[in-house]
Amino acid sequence: MRRGHAPRFAGLRERIRLSDLSKSRAPLEPRLDRPLPLWAVFPLLFVGVYLSHIMLLRLPYYWDEAGYYIPAAYDFFRTGALIPSTTLANGHPPLLSIYLALWWKASGFMPAVTRVAMCLIAALALLGVYQLSRMLTRRPQVAAAVTLLTLLYPVWFAQSTLAHADMIAAAGTLWGLVFVFAVLRKIDGEPSRGTPAVSAAICFTLAALSKETAIVTPVALAIWEGWRSFSAGAERRRPHFRLCLILLVPVLPLAAWFGYYRYRTGYLFGNPQYLHYNAISTLSPLRILLALAHRILQIAAHMNMFVPVLCALGALLLLPLLERDGSSRPSVPRSERAILYVVLAANLLFFSVVGGALLTRYLLPLYPLVLLLCVTTMRRRVPYWPALIALSAAAFLIGLVINPPYKFAPEDNLSYVDVVRLQQQAIRQIVVRDGGSTVLTAWPATDELTKPELGYVRKPFPVVAIENFSLSAIQQAAASTKNFTVCLAFSTKYNPPRQWLSLGMRNEALDKRFFDFHRDLEPPAIARLLDGRVIWRAERNGEWAAVLHLNRAQEADVGARRRLTKEPPL
Repeated sequence: MRRGHAPRFAGLRERIRLSDLSKSRAPLEPRLDRPLPLWAVFPLLFVGVYLSHIMLLRLPYYWDEAGYYIPAAYDFFRTGALIPSTTLANGHPPLLSIYLALWWKASGFMPAVTRVAMCLIAALALLGVYQLSRMLTRRPQVAAAVTLLTLLYPVWFAQSTLAHADMIAAAGTLWGLVFVFAVLRKIDGEPSRGTPAVSAAICFTLAALSKETAIVTPVALAIWEGWRSFSAGAERRRPHFRLCLILLVPVLPLAAWFGYYRYRTGYLFGNPQYLHYNAISTLSPLRILLALAHRILQIAAHMNMFVPVLCALGALLLLPLLERDGSSRPSVPRSERAILYVVLAANLLFFSVVGGALLTRYLLPLYPLVLLLCVTTMRRRVPYWPALIALSAAAFLIGLVINPPYKFAPEDNLSYVDVVRLQQQAIRQIVVRDGGSTVLTAWPATDELTKPELGYVRKPFPVVAIENFSLSAIQQAAASTKNFTVCLAFSTKYNPPRQWLSLGMRNEALDKRFFDFHRDLEPPAIARLLDGRVIWRAERNGEWAAVLHLNRAQEADVGARRRLTKEPPL
């Protein structure tokens, strides 16, 4: 009996053991691929953005913040005017001003409040990156990698606390893309919650009402969907054409804003100087080709972006890997990848034609798309793809603190912090030594000295403005009859200590012709031309600032006082 029952009980024990193992594993396997809900991801992203920028939250305002965005928002905060009066109005829509004014109303007017408000927008944009990546790849680990790299990318990281309209435009654009893909999947028969078409129109509208140039993405997608509606079959033509019309909805509120702006100012787009600089002087074919080359380099190589791009290009030489079930590892579907290419191409072409300055923040929504394509390629073809993600993250961290060997805008990494600190120190020297003196300087220091709300001075200083600190500008200042006793000089352009492979010198003539390039004089040379002396100078990572006392201006002030008091000359 025992021998006859032994095999039967042994089989029963084996089935019980396998049943227990399956029960213990069943709850674990889905959790590995089950993504966190978005309401749980957003606080994590906000805390990550806030903590990584916590040392930057009290910085006073920088460059275009001080020159336009903060004065425009401050005007709305004080008077409710949508068109600024204390700075030159340039036609930008008012969404950023309204957003910041609400924060100031609730928490007080100070730089820290502004920067926390922008951290919130940056976290919302990263949430859009995460959702877009998860939707297109169906892999939470890929979405997490793309989001992490986006956060660490120097241009994105630097813009995350700066009060520019571009981050709001990027958030609206990325979420608009999320809902566009939801609409397309609904057309293909996949279930979808809510009304993604309406949500897409709202997101793109918010993007356009924060930065008017953001309208290029929905218009480009509308053209693409219009073409698809004519090439699709009869049963699919109507939904694609309906999506085309919905994508054109953001044009209406943007047109209404420009109509209101023209009614109040008499100008349709900004002002004549702004329009000429950003849209008329840029129409040279050679300039467009040069700008396009710059733009391609900005999204494929700038600030160590070449590391993930080269890794992805190298991965294309390998065969696709297999999943555990034996199927080939998926990539972004071809039809959805085509939409990403449309967005990339439309923005690159548009910002090669429009925009006098080749600022990288105009391309802010494109960087997550490039990283998404790179990460999906690496995961599909490289078995050790997490190591390539770590390598890219390390390259981005290096780019944050080490400047590249070519010209770039300080707002592309943490160099802008050096600029702000230097100007703080220089203005402190002027306040302590020369309170009440008239200061010769260039923008944005002219605003920093005359507008206490920017965080540099408590009382405004009289200033004499010059364009920059190039030889021609300093010679004009030396010939001027205006009285000024102090000069605040600083680097308005970053010039690398060594020209990389001499390419910078070869392109300098074209940069001067098309992109407003100039070389600032060193403080001793400025002092010689203005008949003065350097009393303070500091330098940080290639950026510098200096305070000069000017003998010519001081003698002019003494002569003016003598004429007023009728004192005899010495």
